[in-house]
Amino acid sequence: MPTFRTRIAFIFGMAFFMALIMSGLLVALNTGISGQFFHRWMHSFVVAFPIAFITAATIAPLVQKAVNRIFPNG
Repeated sequence: MPTFRTRIAFIFGMAFFMALIMSGLLVALNTGISGQFFHRWMHSFVVAFPIAFITAATIAPLVQKAVNRIFPNG
């Protein structure tokens, strides 16, 4: 069974990369890739990451319970 520390590290990593990739794609789609793209992307990421982390930390246990019910034997 994973420890609290490993669960937080996993959630942190997933939230980090999901927020990074999604914010980059959405900024590129909405504003295009121009001279200020990286600045806009990082600004969007800084806003998105805490939201992604809190959401993942809140939702992950619920999703895990649902998956365990669907696949009780692993």
